[in-house]
Amino acid sequence: MQFHFKRRMLVLAGLGSCYPLVQAAQTTPSSVILVLGDSLSAEYGLQRGSGWVSLMTQRLQREQIHAHVVNASISGETTSGGRARLPALLQQHRPRFVVIELGANDALRGLSLRGTRDNLSAMVASSQAQGAQVVLVGMQMPPNFGKRYADDFARLFEEVAQARRCALVPFFLKGVADRPDARNWFQPDGIHPTEKAHPIMLDNVWEALKPLLLRRQART
Repeated sequence: MQFHFKRRMLVLAGLGSCYPLVQAAQTTPSSVILVLGDSLSAEYGLQRGSGWVSLMTQRLQREQIHAHVVNASISGETTSGGRARLPALLQQHRPRFVVIELGANDALRGLSLRGTRDNLSAMVASSQAQGAQVVLVGMQMPPNFGKRYADDFARLFEEVAQARRCALVPFFLKGVADRPDARNWFQPDGIHPTEKAHPIMLDNVWEALKPLLLRRQART
C-alpha cells in the first residue's frame, strides 16, 4: 500500500486545532448519531458543509432514515482527549449511535499503542453502557513509521472491535490513501483529504453504520 504522506507535515497538521463542528440535536434523543473524531471529521481545510459528516446528514435525508448527527470532532484530538470529553457528550445528547474516529494523532505524537487501545476500549464501553451502538473507525499509518508499528497500529482497532463487539470500519481512507494517484486526493499538507475524497470516506463509514440504523428503525 503506497501512501504519499510527508511525516513533518503530518505532525504539524495533526497537531492543529479548530473549534468543533457541533450541530445541536433537534429531534428525540433516540435518533442521535454522535461523531467523535479529529481533523478528518472536523472539515479541516474544507468548505463548511463539504466534509463526510455533513454529507452523512444529507444521505440520511435521502434514504429517509430518521436520525440526527451531532459532530463533536476537533482537529488535533487524541484518544485521551476524546475519552475525557465523551461522558459529557453522552449525557448531553443521549446518542443511540456513536462513531469514534480517533487514534491517528496518538501515533503522530508517539503515544503508546497500549494507551490508545485502552482509551478506545473505554470509549466504546462507556458508549455501550449508555445504550449506544458503536462504530469504531480504523486508521493506518504510512510506511515510514515502520512496518511493525504500522501493523500493530492497524491491528489495535480490530482488537478493540472484537473485544467490545462493536462495528468496525477497517480503514477510514480506503479508496483514497491507497489509490495510485493518492497524492491528488490530499490537501498540500499531505494528510488531510480534499473535498472530493469525503464521499468515499462516508461510503466507508456508511457500510458499517447503515445496518445498525436500519435495524434500529425497524424496531421503532
